[in-house]
Amino acid sequence: MSAPVLPSAPADSPDALAERVAQEAARRRTFAIISHPDAGKTTLTEKLLLYGGAIHLAGSVKARRAARHATSDWMKLEQERGISVTSSVLQFDWQGYKVNLLDTPGHADFSEDTYRTLIAADSAVMLLDNRKGVEERTRQLFEVCHKRRTPIFTFVNKCDRAGEDPLKLLDDVEKDLGITCAPVTWPIVDGDKFVGVYDRLTHHVLLFERGEKHGSEILDTIEGGLDAPEIADHCSPYALDKLREDLELLEIGLGQFDPEAFRAGTLSPTFFGSALTNFGVEPFLREFVQLAPGPGPRETTKGPITPDDPTFAGFVFKIQANMDPKHRDRMAFVRVVSGRYAAGMETTLVRTGKAIRLSAPQSVMARERQAIDEAFPGDVVGIVDKGTLRIGDTLLEQAPKAAPAFSDIPRFPPEHFVRVLSADPMRRKQLDTGLKQLSEEGAAQVFFAEKDAKLGSGPSPIVGAIGQLQFDVMLFRLESEYGAPAKLESLGYGNPRWVTGDPKEIDRVGAVHGRILLYDIKGQPMILFSDRWAMRSALEKETKVQFHEAAP
Repeated sequence: MSAPVLPSAPADSPDALAERVAQEAARRRTFAIISHPDAGKTTLTEKLLLYGGAIHLAGSVKARRAARHATSDWMKLEQERGISVTSSVLQFDWQGYKVNLLDTPGHADFSEDTYRTLIAADSAVMLLDNRKGVEERTRQLFEVCHKRRTPIFTFVNKCDRAGEDPLKLLDDVEKDLGITCAPVTWPIVDGDKFVGVYDRLTHHVLLFERGEKHGSEILDTIEGGLDAPEIADHCSPYALDKLREDLELLEIGLGQFDPEAFRAGTLSPTFFGSALTNFGVEPFLREFVQLAPGPGPRETTKGPITPDDPTFAGFVFKIQANMDPKHRDRMAFVRVVSGRYAAGMETTLVRTGKAIRLSAPQSVMARERQAIDEAFPGDVVGIVDKGTLRIGDTLLEQAPKAAPAFSDIPRFPPEHFVRVLSADPMRRKQLDTGLKQLSEEGAAQVFFAEKDAKLGSGPSPIVGAIGQLQFDVMLFRLESEYGAPAKLESLGYGNPRWVTGDPKEIDRVGAVHGRILLYDIKGQPMILFSDRWAMRSALEKETKVQFHEAAP
């Protein structure tokens, strides 16, 4: 079944635009993949792009000496280390649908980038290792999605190798996460080999023929009913009998798939496969576009904005500098919430109330770009920006005096703090430029030991990050992208709390032994503590100021 098509109004009808917006929104599917590191997220991403026709040859992140790297891992450091450290946007067409895949870092040190990207998605795919099931990182990201009532699919990966019994694995997921897994596809094992899946919605068996290209090209598939002769010719009677037994158990224990429970977030459509060998990827993609929700309403300070509203509204969820190192550019990623986004349209930046013209919108495939004339709800467009836009900004085509703004994208307090020292004093200007742009991306947070200090003047800045790996990435990017080699000096303090109140009291509280008073890039005071005991003591005794976990 292809994407829904709505009846069209005459081209000159006043309702024509609204009708077209509704039709385009209905065929958008915008999602992110959540997983623990090493569950195979980047490999699955590559294979979805392969089957979606966005790439013609899939590259593996494990094959570091291979000629190709994973499409989503466009940054040089990602290609060298075989890890994803930045979000990227990937778009492809599939059977009349336009699929937007928001690729996210898998490593916990980049949680903030991942959380921001999940806010821009309409659904999520939870990727599990068939040996390990739910792991800690998966659990954290699941909770983020669950709190936002984001519909969640489950893809059990690495079924080409021996793993946990599928029924036990699904039972463990339910006990651990409190969500019921409803198998849409079920693995077929012949002897000790994973040979295909059974689609419970179409009642078809899909047997995969192992190719010689190690998963880099689309597989040939044999498809037919459970009793079809072509299936019996390519699968042993034992494997088919075992499949019938499993299906009977599933029918008794789980019954049929319930779309309402899925949309309510209490049931997860579950698929089995192997992203590495391409087994089960196409059946997943085929059912995903049918089951996944399209763009929905988004809350603002003045109530929800729905995708069928004909006036454009969108929000910035990501900033990325130097996607094109030759031009030192800065790209703002905007999620379209409603209306039609057209090249050159004038919008209002709600934060400032000023008009801003959004010229040259671009469709982004990792680092590759393509100029577009328009975009619709569910799409993510890239806008080349010189520093006007910030993460969390709301853009409206028609802004009333008390303009609504989309809910703030949360910032998370750093856990580690270092002083950044220039390895070459003659490159201080480049260092400050790099730190400024990286902080605007949300890749790091910059602080100062003096009030009203700014980058480019005063003592060396202090940088905070959620994880240590962020510092490695920062050093790499400062040198490779800005020509500013740097070294780090640990502060030995952490447990940050922003503080508000009388300035004299704040100065007094920050001067106590075991505390350091800093200021963020907006001039907001923040105190670091030598340990958690010192922080708890301050929170109990210092009642003349107010402490905050996040910037007020």
